[in-house]
Amino acid sequence: MRQGPAIAIAALLAASGAGAADLSIVSGAIGRDIETLRGNLDRFEEMTGHTVSIVEMPSSTTDQFAQYRLWLSAGAGDIDVYRTDIVWAPQLADHLLDLGERGREAAKDHFPSIIESQTVDGRLIALPFYADAPALYYRTDLLEEYRLSVPETWAALEEAARTIQEGERAKGESDFHGFVFQGAAYEGLTCDALEWVASHGGGGIVEADGTISINNPEAAAAIDMAAGWIGTISPEGVLGYKEEESRGVWQTGKAAFMRNWPYAYALGQGEDSAVKDRFAVAPLPSGGSGSAATLGGWNLAVSKYTDEPEAAIELVLFLTGVEAQKLRAVRNSSLPTRPALYDDPEIAAAQPIIPEWKEIFLNAVPRPSAPTKGDYNEVSKEFWDAVHATLSGNGDAARNLARLEARLKRLKGPGWD
Repeated sequence: MRQGPAIAIAALLAASGAGAADLSIVSGAIGRDIETLRGNLDRFEEMTGHTVSIVEMPSSTTDQFAQYRLWLSAGAGDIDVYRTDIVWAPQLADHLLDLGERGREAAKDHFPSIIESQTVDGRLIALPFYADAPALYYRTDLLEEYRLSVPETWAALEEAARTIQEGERAKGESDFHGFVFQGAAYEGLTCDALEWVASHGGGGIVEADGTISINNPEAAAAIDMAAGWIGTISPEGVLGYKEEESRGVWQTGKAAFMRNWPYAYALGQGEDSAVKDRFAVAPLPSGGSGSAATLGGWNLAVSKYTDEPEAAIELVLFLTGVEAQKLRAVRNSSLPTRPALYDDPEIAAAQPIIPEWKEIFLNAVPRPSAPTKGDYNEVSKEFWDAVHATLSGNGDAARNLARLEARLKRLKGPGWD
């Protein structure tokens, strides 16, 4: 029988004779992330005698990555454990410890695709914290009122969003909108736009073999479609929305549809939510080539510059273990990275949407971090800049994607670095 995380960590401490360590973990803050993390850290401290402080970061993944790279490039040892985006492994690997045999043993209980994404040159440099894949949030009460079905295509979404928006505004809800999403110029827009492009059959920006594929008619049509939402079914302010701004509009009852990650589900069902018990989720619409949801998710890695490598690895093992993942699933509706937890009755009772989300996650589309290697962040920035320009009315998608292709070719040079 496999040992539980509490027993296993206690046994490791006893065997090593390790003393108490003072650790720090850096984490972005969105929704209830920090509150739930603190609850798990309190449990870890009780079990081990270690103490752990949280260094909070802004919610923007782009800002987080920039700060991480500064700290790690300087060899700073102030942070022991980093919460890392699934696409950062190739870029940060040189600064992170191989989690060794204990990490590889634990990895057997997680989705293999995530473990593969966190393995660089044979080194397992992070363990999965929680998985992520977005969905379409929709108001069940409004679909019923307007006698509409859940949209399965982007065209159907546009029509339904327009119908509901016009109807609600006719009632005096002048600030009601049909659809909100993440339209600011940052990594989140790369995720949203990749879904539009992939669902139209426009490829994955850069393909698995390194081929730059984004400059094609299907991709252009997808992005032009989204540009048509601005000022019609979506507010012009969406050009500055990240996840929390979108959720703020949605959760106050001011939108019919929203694209967002699983964390918004638990918050939307909170007692202070105007949409509590009035919404559900579905796969994102198709543009003709099926639904596409960008693969997200967060992992935990240990800094190469830590003074407490063993204690830091113990912390990673605990926070990615069954007990901690279950708490996050129940409190935050965070998707577990352990397949067995999708059949857990307590999780299903607290967050009944999680078992249904498993299929969305398993069919998620990866961002092109693997083929572009250390250049991924620059590739992503060039992409989101081109998309944001189109959404803002600065040129159509065909022109902006042609320019994007030229920039990516210069960035690639003889090969991705």
